[in-house]
Amino acid sequence: MQDEKSNRFPTSAGILLGLGLGAFFDGIVFHQLLQWHHMLSSWYPLNSLDNVRLNTLWDGLFHSAAYVLLLTGLYLLWQRARKDGFDWSNAQCLGAMLLGWGVFNLVEGVVDHQILRLHQVNETAPEAQRVFWDIGFLLWGAAMLVMGGSLVRGAQGKVHGQGGLQPR
Repeated sequence: MQDEKSNRFPTSAGILLGLGLGAFFDGIVFHQLLQWHHMLSSWYPLNSLDNVRLNTLWDGLFHSAAYVLLLTGLYLLWQRARKDGFDWSNAQCLGAMLLGWGVFNLVEGVVDHQILRLHQVNETAPEAQRVFWDIGFLLWGAAMLVMGGSLVRGAQGKVHGQGGLQPR
């Protein structure tokens, strides 16, 4: 008889997926599409070709880390989902991913934006207004943590549709 806990949705997989998705969103939307900042743009402003190259390299390393987080989350989810009697939960999955994305925003917002000052959310805004973009980013992360935690707590203990990925 399988341990009932081993059939539950792997919250750690959802958190890793959320961390990776949050990092990809940040990198694709803020770094590439909007071009509000790059990984090291406060330390190395985009005022020379060497600095552009350095920032592009670090943006690529950042995306590589996001990719590893996503692959690890998918692997953990796949490992659990292959078991008979796997208890899939949409709420648990979405909640865990929101938790991961919220953690990403808070760590990125506190460590990279405030402590290390690698960059700010919107470096195209006037200097005096940049802090408001940073605060908004932190509030967005906190909101995702609250929503994710609520979904995860609400989903625990509920019986969901069972079925692994194994053919029956």
